[in-house]
Amino acid sequence: MAKTTKTMRAADAALDAAAAAAKDAKRLAKTLPKRDAKKLRTLAEDAKEASTASRKSVERSPKKVVKKAVAAIARVEKATDKAEARLAAAATKTAEAERKRAAKEADKAAAAKKKAAEKKASKKTSSKKTSVATPEKKVAERKPAAATTTEPAPDPTAAPADPAAPAVDLAVLTVAQLRGRARAAGITGYSRLTKAQLLARLSS
Repeated sequence: MAKTTKTMRAADAALDAAAAAAKDAKRLAKTLPKRDAKKLRTLAEDAKEASTASRKSVERSPKKVVKKAVAAIARVEKATDKAEARLAAAATKTAEAERKRAAKEADKAAAAKKKAAEKKASKKTSSKKTSVATPEKKVAERKPAAATTTEPAPDPTAAPADPAAPAVDLAVLTVAQLRGRARAAGITGYSRLTKAQLLARLSS
């Protein structure tokens, strides 16, 4: 009798686990592309069905109930792992593209700043040459020190420091992208976190 009771408790635990797996899978499916979401929802329904075994079934064939529930859970977990791996890969790809875009914009801004500095220096040099070529030659000869006090034009070849690349705003990312980042950061249980919780964990 004790053995049967223990087996029945194991069956009840398996049914609870299957129900939880189905719930988590449905939640995750909302963040996935249509194809992956459809497959995961189907497996979630199977797990939910396995978790609704009748009490009579648990009493008569607890081992069979456990086997069915465990198999359903395994299928859901396998599909979930694959979907999360694809999400992580997509998030990494997006982050890399964002980094390259930011670097490109920084280079473009630096080039524009350098060009503006060169143009300004060229105008100053041209203005200086024009003032030296004026008819007041005697004044320039009597006061040579005045020419030496003119501040030198800035070096047109000096390149300004590159501006820092803009940081990625986590708030604009989707839940799927945030979960991908959480996975890459080694955060556990991220598939059950909300967007606000993910932002808090990633920002800490």
